[in-house]
Amino acid sequence: MVVEIGILSSVSDVTLDAGTMARLVEGAGFESLFLGEHSHIPAGQQSSYPGGDGGLPAGYERTLDLFVVLTQAALATTQLRVGSGICQVVQRDPIHTAKAVASIDHVSGGRVVLITGSSWNLEEMRNHGTDPSTRYELLEERVLAMRQIWADDEASFHGRFVDFERIWSWPKPVQQPMPVFVGGNSEGSEDRALRVGTGWAPIHQPGVPERVRAFTERVAAEGRECAVIAVGGEPSPELLHSYEQAGAARWLHGVAMPTSEGELEGELERLLEVWREYVGG
Repeated sequence: MVVEIGILSSVSDVTLDAGTMARLVEGAGFESLFLGEHSHIPAGQQSSYPGGDGGLPAGYERTLDLFVVLTQAALATTQLRVGSGICQVVQRDPIHTAKAVASIDHVSGGRVVLITGSSWNLEEMRNHGTDPSTRYELLEERVLAMRQIWADDEASFHGRFVDFERIWSWPKPVQQPMPVFVGGNSEGSEDRALRVGTGWAPIHQPGVPERVRAFTERVAAEGRECAVIAVGGEPSPELLHSYEQAGAARWLHGVAMPTSEGELEGELERLLEVWREYVGG
């Protein structure tokens, strides 16, 4: 099955707006647009960014609120799937986040895909009162709590970090189950995805296509449904074929935050050339 291609980027107060970005991505024929989030960037940050030389990409301290830009992207398009890359669930209240996700899925007619993660910026999460040493367990509980809210008219959840009894929360997502991917490459990521999500979203690096193949084979052998979104890597027909053969459903190409339509159009055309070679081969 041919792997779908999406775009991964972010939006700030000095970049191309989310609506224009979404229209260009949809107009070029790509399947999805995923946008990242940071509530803030600590000025004294010591954590290394997980990519490139570890330095923070330009503009990350200026990103707009994730759910505002996803709403703008959804309302500017008709078919494009809009997603988070990632939603910082370990820094968010799960009841508020469940409401926001369901609301965008409602107004978009069921086009939202949520990639969550345990984050990498330890200073940022500490400012939210999150203990980095328990963030993996916190992630799991918050995702499970949100899924309970989306599924039940009267939801309850009792865990170590999340606890509520008999709450009402609407709207419910159009999609049931709501697509929730657990992102990350750390040890145990695949198991976390199987325990709490509907999919796994690893970041490309050497050996990841082999991990994806082992994961999809395990899912099939166990008779379960759990999809894969592969994230990043230099675009090439060979890379796309490697993820197709491994069983990934979608691959996301990371684009630096564009400041003009021409800048984004050039990047999309470059990617389209890879796509044509991929499907033609």
